[in-house]
Amino acid sequence: MFAVTLAETIVQYLFVVLSAPLFAGIIANVKAKVESRKGPGIFQPYYDLFKLFRKEVLIPEDSSILFVLVPYIAFGVYSLIALIIPVLVPEPIIFTYSGDFLAGAILFSLAGFLKMAAAMDSRNNFSAMSVSRAVSFTFLSEATLIMVFFGVSLITGTNNPYVTNHFLISNPASNLNLPHVFSTLAFFMIFFYETGKIPVETEGLHEMGMIDSGLNYEYSGKLLAINRWTSYMKQYLLGAVLLNVFLVPWGLTASFPGFLLDIPVMILKWLLLILIVVIVETTLAKLRLFRVIDYLAVALTFSVLFIILSEVV
Repeated sequence: MFAVTLAETIVQYLFVVLSAPLFAGIIANVKAKVESRKGPGIFQPYYDLFKLFRKEVLIPEDSSILFVLVPYIAFGVYSLIALIIPVLVPEPIIFTYSGDFLAGAILFSLAGFLKMAAAMDSRNNFSAMSVSRAVSFTFLSEATLIMVFFGVSLITGTNNPYVTNHFLISNPASNLNLPHVFSTLAFFMIFFYETGKIPVETEGLHEMGMIDSGLNYEYSGKLLAINRWTSYMKQYLLGAVLLNVFLVPWGLTASFPGFLLDIPVMILKWLLLILIVVIVETTLAKLRLFRVIDYLAVALTFSVLFIILSEVV
């Protein structure tokens, strides 16, 4: 039995780490096709990472050891999250009992805080500007994330994501009630914000829209590659929670060796999510920076309504 659990743990972790850049590449490729552009290939993120790993690392003169260590620590934090939540296998794996939904939210916040601290340590004005913007918005996004996870625990009686997944599978009607709809909307909006997708303009090297990209402004070489890889992992982890806990909880199996079929199932689920993401990105205009607060306030409102309705309904 332990051997099966160990195999599931290894497969889940490797799938998260190795496939995360692929889904980022598919999103970029499909978006380009919709916009009538050739666009990058779906494997372009892998080429970029390989190229960066071979380049020289330049460290700002006035920075401390924190600037160098944070990319590795953040990668470790997201690796731990990948071993806690149901991102591939629907049954608990070896490290599952070391945390729950709330622990996952705290770990996401920890990784974000460390990246902001490292950006400030670089002593770069653009990075400091991006940190100030990120701090201005983070209090709403983190509050929404915690409220959603807290509200889920009220419905299922537990904060365990695997129990939540099983509850939604065994109670299909619960996926259509208002509390679940509001929680899905709130988490979907947070997924868009945290991964730098439109309608929230947080990606790219445009100074007026720079938030996430500015945190990596002073990084280069291997350290920049690790930071980008952690961003890909973050996108996959949030998307997997959105799919397996809120949007499409069905289709996964934990039987041996049937759990290997979870890989193509997750790929199909991600293609559905990518389709939704591309539709939203190509049909809605970007929000100006000062409107991000309004966007996150709406997400927080959905999460609050979710908690109220979970107690009333």
